[in-house]
Amino acid sequence: MSGENSSADDVRADDAQRVWDVVVVGAGPAGASAAYAAAVAGRRVLLLEKAELPRYKTCGGGIIGPSRDALPPGFELPLKDRVHAVTFSNNGRFTRTRRSKQMMFGLINRPEFDQQLVEHAQKAGAELRTGAAVQRVEQHGSAVPDRRTVAVVLQGGETLLARAVVGADGSASRIGAHVGVKVDQVDLGLEAEIPVPETVAEDWKGRVLIDWGPMPGSYGWVFPKGDTLTVGVISARGEGAATKRYLEDFIARLGLAGFEPSISSGHLTRCRADDSPLSRGRVLVCGDAAGLLEPWTREGISFALRSGRLAGEWAVRIAEAHDAVDTRRQALNYAFAVKAGLGVEMSVGKRMLAVFERRPGLFHAALTGFRPAWRAFKEITQGRTSLGELIRSHPLAQRALTAFGPEPAAKESAPAADPADEEAVSS
Repeated sequence: MSGENSSADDVRADDAQRVWDVVVVGAGPAGASAAYAAAVAGRRVLLLEKAELPRYKTCGGGIIGPSRDALPPGFELPLKDRVHAVTFSNNGRFTRTRRSKQMMFGLINRPEFDQQLVEHAQKAGAELRTGAAVQRVEQHGSAVPDRRTVAVVLQGGETLLARAVVGADGSASRIGAHVGVKVDQVDLGLEAEIPVPETVAEDWKGRVLIDWGPMPGSYGWVFPKGDTLTVGVISARGEGAATKRYLEDFIARLGLAGFEPSISSGHLTRCRADDSPLSRGRVLVCGDAAGLLEPWTREGISFALRSGRLAGEWAVRIAEAHDAVDTRRQALNYAFAVKAGLGVEMSVGKRMLAVFERRPGLFHAALTGFRPAWRAFKEITQGRTSLGELIRSHPLAQRALTAFGPEPAAKESAPAADPADEEAVSS
C-alpha cells in the first residue's frame, strides 16, 4: 500500500516539475478532440477530467454528418441505431412521418462515445488524468515561472504548468470564466433514459420523433437506442416548471409513463454572445465552455468536435509562441477560424430560432409538406450541406428568413434565472 502511494506521489511530483506543451481541461468530445489534435502534432499533452470515465452526460446522442466528418481517422462509431425516418408532431398533433432511403444520422450513448474519443487521444500520445478537478488557471503571479507559461491549479492546491491551455470543461466552465465568455441564450434540457420491452423498441427502430413544444422555441425528441429510448425536451431557461410538465406530458402521451426511467437528468446549455472572447493570453476555450452550439436545435456534439480540433491545432501554435505579440496573433487566428465556420452556422441558427419561436407551425408544415424543406433537413443531417451554406445558396430560404423573422438584435444578457430550472435539473 505504501509503495502504491509513493508511486502516485512520484508521478505528481514529476507532473509538477514538467511543463506540458498543452493541457486540456475536460475530456468530453471537445476536450478529447483538442487533445488528439495537439498530440498528433507530436506535442506533450495532458488531458484532465474531474470525473472517472466512462460517465453519463445529458445528451440526445445524435451524430449528424458534420460530427462524423470531424472524427479521428479510423474511429468506429458505437452506433445504437441508424435513423432512416423522422416523425414530426406539433405539440402532439398533426403527426407525420417522413422517410429516407439513406441513413440521415446515427445514435450513440455518450459514455461509450466519449470513452472512445479519449482512447484515440491517448493512442495519439496524450496522457489522461481523471479525478482531477481544476480550481483555476493563472497567467501571472508566483505560480507562473515566466510569460510563456500558464499555471493550472487543481483542487487541493496541486499546480501543473503548460505552454497553452484549452478549456473544454462544459457549459459551467471555470476556464470559460477565466477567459470571460459571455452568453446570450441559456436553455434547459431535461431527459429520461427509458428501458422498454422488445416489442416497443422494435416499433421505434430506425425512427426518431421530433415534437415542436408548447413554449416558444421548445421541442421534444425520442431517440431509440436498442432496448432504451432517450426521451427529452428543451426550452428557454426561466420555464423550469413548464419544461418539467412538458416532459411528463410528452412521456405520457407516448404511452411510456408506465416504464421506469433508468436515468433522469437535466442540463443547462449556454450559447455564446457574438462578441464573446474565445481566448485570453495562452488560454483557449472550445465546445460548451465557449458557448459553441447551434442555437435553434441546440446541437452541440458537432460544434464540440470541430471547435476542439481547431483549439488543439492552435494551442500547438500558441505553445510555440515566444512572446505576447505572437501569442495574440495565434489566438486571433483561432477565433477567426471558429467564427468563419461555426460562427456563420450559429448566426443562421439564431435567425432560425427567432422564426421558430414565433411560427413553429410554419416549420412543421414545411418539413412535413414541402419537399425542398425535407430535402434540406436530410442534407444537413447527412452532412451534405450546413445551415449557412443552405441560406447562402438558396434565395428562397433567404427570403423566407427575412419575411418571417428579420435578424434579431443582439441580446444584452442571458434570460433571468428561475429556481424551478435548478430544481428541474437536480430532480
